[in-house]
Amino acid sequence: MLGSTHGTLTTDSRRARVIACGEQPGPAVHGRPADVDDLDVGGRPLYAGVPDLDRFFRPESVAVIGASDAEGRPNTGITRQLMAWADRVGARLHPVHPTRTTVFGRPCFPSVPDLPEQVDLAVVLVADPLPVIEQLAEAKVKFAVAFASGFAETGEEGALAQAQLAAAVGRSGLRLLGPNTNLNAFENFREDLDGPAIALITQSGHQGRPVFALQELGIRLSHWAPTGNEADLETADFISYFAERPEVGAIACYLEGLKDGRAFLLAADRAARRKVPVVAVKVGRTETGARTAASHTGKLTGADTVVDAAMRQYGVLRVDGLDELQDTASLLARAKAPVADGVVVYSISGGTGAHFADLASEAGLHLPQLSTAKQAELHEWIPPYLSVANPVDNGGHPVGDWRGRKIIDAILDDPEVGVLVCPITGPFPPLSDKLVEDLVAAAERTDKLVCVVWGSPVGTEPAYREVLLGSSRVATFRTVGNCITALRAYFSHHRFVHAYRSPFDEAPRALSPSFRKAQALMRPGEQLSEHAAKQLLRAYGIRVPREQLVTSAAAAVRAAGLVGYPVVMKASGGQIAHKTELGLVKVGLTSASQVRDAYRELTDIARYEDVTLDGVLVCQMVERGVEMVVGVTQDDLFGPTVTVGLGGVLVEVLRDVAVRVPPFGEDQAAEMLGELRGRPLLDGVRGRPPADLDALVEVILRVQRMALELGDVLSELDINPLMVLPRGQGAVALDALAVCR
Repeated sequence: MLGSTHGTLTTDSRRARVIACGEQPGPAVHGRPADVDDLDVGGRPLYAGVPDLDRFFRPESVAVIGASDAEGRPNTGITRQLMAWADRVGARLHPVHPTRTTVFGRPCFPSVPDLPEQVDLAVVLVADPLPVIEQLAEAKVKFAVAFASGFAETGEEGALAQAQLAAAVGRSGLRLLGPNTNLNAFENFREDLDGPAIALITQSGHQGRPVFALQELGIRLSHWAPTGNEADLETADFISYFAERPEVGAIACYLEGLKDGRAFLLAADRAARRKVPVVAVKVGRTETGARTAASHTGKLTGADTVVDAAMRQYGVLRVDGLDELQDTASLLARAKAPVADGVVVYSISGGTGAHFADLASEAGLHLPQLSTAKQAELHEWIPPYLSVANPVDNGGHPVGDWRGRKIIDAILDDPEVGVLVCPITGPFPPLSDKLVEDLVAAAERTDKLVCVVWGSPVGTEPAYREVLLGSSRVATFRTVGNCITALRAYFSHHRFVHAYRSPFDEAPRALSPSFRKAQALMRPGEQLSEHAAKQLLRAYGIRVPREQLVTSAAAAVRAAGLVGYPVVMKASGGQIAHKTELGLVKVGLTSASQVRDAYRELTDIARYEDVTLDGVLVCQMVERGVEMVVGVTQDDLFGPTVTVGLGGVLVEVLRDVAVRVPPFGEDQAAEMLGELRGRPLLDGVRGRPPADLDALVEVILRVQRMALELGDVLSELDINPLMVLPRGQGAVALDALAVCR
């Protein structure tokens, strides 16, 4: 497949190309110097190192710039909290203020150069952190936190101030959190909880509160990174760092925007390699949400369809609400990998079981019917008139005695079962208490996942507060919806990481021979004619019809004879985007007279519409297959993206498309087709033969190669329609539009 080839250029020629294009080999990438070998053919990084943030989260010494103990001052409360935090983590804290000799009884120093030791972390409480950065750099401070607001979140002037701050930080050598951040990194994390932890990243501190509060339910939190405006340290840095921490079982994120799309994907790739789940709420699904997020953080939100596709591509599990973020991250952090994909619903009510099973099946969970032998075994303890096929209805009474545990163990012993879910819509002591005790005891002896949905709106019952929440082996939910969302993410994550192969390892680092041919066709700032666009496709090995470009009626007749009747005739010019709407396409011409008439009509329409032509195309008429569209667009965050969908004249109406961000492999190209609502058309419907899926995947990969190599010069590419012929016959690009940057 072309999408996995590495080309033929040497390292020296790659380096020469970078220098010839006026580019530098690249800045340091998160602590590791980047060179040409760290870049793909488009000059985009293929590697991001892991920042060493140990001394940020666990500093030995801290300076508080702008510390105060004056009553009523905002800095006073912050200083007090930082002192308490430093005492808990064993850090030496040094207040800094130009007019104070002590702060809360501690010696206070007038400036950074006067500090008694080199500090790991400086917390900057002054309104303008820019002048402080140079002092911190001279003092060789490793990390700084800027609380001040009034930067990119406020508009153009603030964005300029933030850019100046970022430039100063870049020169300084220190790493900065903020500006426009808060104290969340210095919260009181419980040290008495064990097991895998959740690491939290938020771009709005308040939105992380529900996840942080999970500690009160016995779920461990290890870190909280409130990234703010991300002038320097960004979400990607913290994902990479947390993915390498042995205590982190899952990373939970609240994101309003992404600073750098490529850095985010490289970080998600690292987490996927390490099999660490990343669960994210990402604001910006709607225009209103995107506008609000931009005003809050001053970052690009990106086209949401691209963000969504990029997250799926790298295994980031996107959820909608903070409650879903809590429950999904908690489950993924603590649950072992599934031993089977079967989910069994067990309840004391037929209605409850049926309702849950209906919702779970609709969500795509696998609810296998239990075997005849297993059903017979369950009927030893459950009345024969109750259904135990799945869901399992015990009728209520068996949970109150020795039979309850027998039923649970029998279900968990089934090799097809990986998860047992018990929805309890409300407490009914003492039966519900005994049921909960049996579920917890069974969970302790199995490697399978046991889930309970405790539906009581009260939540103060001992069975819930003391027994369920006291168990690290039972996953407890308060709503059916969150349980199903978390289970779907659980199976999805483990399927993904089991099969994951990083596309960055196979991304082409050397230009293909096609690049030289394509480069000669580029016209900066212009739209190519259809003829030139098809030459571009041909350069990358994408099949186009037999055709000739002509400039007279007589030449058109000769061309039709060479191409072979019937033919299609189309006006070709760089200004034409939608030929059909203008009447600039003639189909099914079968004679010389029709060809002559069509030529005159096409040129007359072009003159009337004031459209400049480079000629008229006389094209082979391709037998009908399935019309698809394959293209390249530029995204503000991720750069060139590849799109595939149902094509033809209704492409903008149907909007049935799938998107990927290069690089990706053949498996991802095939998965794109599975995401289309119109996929059955490719498999053959109403007696039509199946389409050539291998050829379609090949075209997607070749277009990806174009996107990677020409991303800096190709603004847009549309192959529409790409006619996908019956299996074994290939695919043909009948029309193409290309716009140069």
